[in-house]
Amino acid sequence: MSKKLFPTDVLNQGKRVLDAWRQIDDQLSFGTLDTAALTVDLNRARGIEEAITNLENQLTNMRNQRDAANNSLWDKIKRARAGIKATYGDDSSQYEMVGGTRLSERKTPTRRIASPA
Repeated sequence: MSKKLFPTDVLNQGKRVLDAWRQIDDQLSFGTLDTAALTVDLNRARGIEEAITNLENQLTNMRNQRDAANNSLWDKIKRARAGIKATYGDDSSQYEMVGGTRLSERKTPTRRIASPA
């Protein structure tokens, strides 16, 4: 993304300027810039900001639903593997077919000798 060319509180500053401008002189204009043009841009920017917030909330909700579905799926996968292991044994080809590592294919653990301190 490119560097932003505006401050992070541009909406607040826009509202503050618009309110002050209306108190000073509502009919005052600088070329094509008047309070109506500033109001249009301010409302447009607010609408876009609200749409982005709404989409971010929807995205967060979808991510939470995805995580819940994946957790449920993972629990079922673990249960199925454990059931196949219990039924056919931990060295069976059926256990390997569901993603388990057969007992005969596992590495033997290495012993660590504790060094004197």
